[in-house]
Amino acid sequence: MSFFRVMEIASSALGAQRLRMEAVASNLANAGTTRTADGGPYRRRDVVFETAAPASFRTALAAAGRGVRVSRVVEDVQPPQLRYEPGHPDANPQGYVAYPNVDPVVEMVNLLSASRSYEANVTVMEATKNLMLRALEI
Repeated sequence: MSFFRVMEIASSALGAQRLRMEAVASNLANAGTTRTADGGPYRRRDVVFETAAPASFRTALAAAGRGVRVSRVVEDVQPPQLRYEPGHPDANPQGYVAYPNVDPVVEMVNLLSASRSYEANVTVMEATKNLMLRALEI
C-alpha cells in the first residue's frame, strides 16, 4: 500500500469522525429544544458509516483500502420524552411537554468513542509520516 493511499484512508476516517462529533454536539446543544422549524421537539441525529459488501474475495481485497465514508445522517425514531409541565408554552392540553430523546450519558460515550477514533487516525498519519522520513534517511 502506498504512502498516499494510507494518508487517504486515514483522512477519510478523520472526516467521518469529525461529522460524528458534530452530530453529538448538535444533540447535546438541542437536548432541551421543544420546538423546531419542522414542528415538534428536536430529533436526535446519528451518523451512519457505510461499508462495502464485497461480492467476492477479489472485490473484498480491492475494497479493503478505500477508507470510510458517511452514508447518511439519520434521525432517531423513538418517541419524545413527555414531562408534566403545565405552565410551559409548548405544553399540550393535558400539560405534557415533548422533549427530545437525548441522553447526555449516551452522547458523551459517543463523543469519547469518536474522539478516540480520531486520535487513532492521527496516530496512523504520524506513524506513516515517520516511516517515510526514515526511509528517506536510508
